[in-house]
Amino acid sequence: MLPVVILAGGLATRLHSLKKKLPKALIKISGKPFIYHQLTYLRKEGVKRVIICVGYLGDMIKNVVGNGEKFDIEVSYSEDWPHLLGTGGAIKNALPLIKDRFFVLYGDTFLPINYKDIVKFHLKNKSKSVITIIKNKGMWDKSNINFKNNKIIEYNKFNNGPEMEYIDYGLSLLSKSVFNKYPPKKSFDLSVIFRQLIIQKKLLGFEVYKRFYEIGSIKGLKQTKKYFKKKI
Repeated sequence: MLPVVILAGGLATRLHSLKKKLPKALIKISGKPFIYHQLTYLRKEGVKRVIICVGYLGDMIKNVVGNGEKFDIEVSYSEDWPHLLGTGGAIKNALPLIKDRFFVLYGDTFLPINYKDIVKFHLKNKSKSVITIIKNKGMWDKSNINFKNNKIIEYNKFNNGPEMEYIDYGLSLLSKSVFNKYPPKKSFDLSVIFRQLIIQKKLLGFEVYKRFYEIGSIKGLKQTKKYFKKKI
């Protein structure tokens, strides 16, 4: 299984009072830090190596997760604090720790998805880039993707048109080469990469049907806690 880069360097700006105390990855869900649930599920899916991109309060994550031995996963870290590099810059910063292809997972999302299916889709279509999407219609957040026939027509986080019924599910599969033109230590968003790949017609969409769970907002945090409470 491909390695997974977890983006866990955000400032938790939507969680207000929680953000000053601990990183989102360590918020307790059913008695365990959120990242425990992520890593446990990744191991179940066959993932053996994880690179965690840390920023604000990143040392707390390092102290709790360690080298990943307790999850039977090899965990290493890439740090961009105090100069935050954005989601794209954080991945670029972590590339020396990666051989070629890799998954990208947001540190505040839990995705009940089959990783092997995405790898098979990627190999079958001989693509360098795949983004998972779900038909959202504004249900969980603002829809930001126009998707037709396995192709991403448009991805825009800031200007949402009526034709956009899908949303970024929170997991992508990328190759190192798609970051070649972007300089190191520069801040940029991962969406810049996606938009460039769309122009080049090199970004495929993998549609999923099970909803995602996130802890980046108060509402999402409540729903995620409810989800894991039912699983216990």
